[in-house]
Amino acid sequence: MGARKYNKYGNHKQVVDGHKFDSKAEAMYYGQLKWLLQAKQIKGFKMQPRYLLQEGFKKNGKTYRKIEYVADFEVEKLDGTIEIIDIKGTVTKEFSIKRKLFERQYMDSIKLLKYDRDRGFVEVS
Repeated sequence: MGARKYNKYGNHKQVVDGHKFDSKAEAMYYGQLKWLLQAKQIKGFKMQPRYLLQEGFKKNGKTYRKIEYVADFEVEKLDGTIEIIDIKGTVTKEFSIKRKLFERQYMDSIKLLKYDRDRGFVEVS
């Protein structure tokens, strides 16, 4: 029997409706969004939307790849506003840098949520 592989941050990957999620919390939030959509509390949502933070470029013969931020969800509210959602257990240095680049380039802000067993999804800064 093979050893069980664990994610660096302790997350357990989940598959729901044929979609792969990086954590149980992300899969649970997907379920919540499906319910909100069915109850007509939101207009819609996208999973894993990509945002370009910096174009790729060449310099001194070296090619640099583009930098993208991939959010967990993009939610369209009833009033037409967009909310960018990221489910985090741990905020990494890489995420902090991408968040700053995102905030500078886009008008939207990233809403960070963490799952708390007692309170459900709570916003973290």
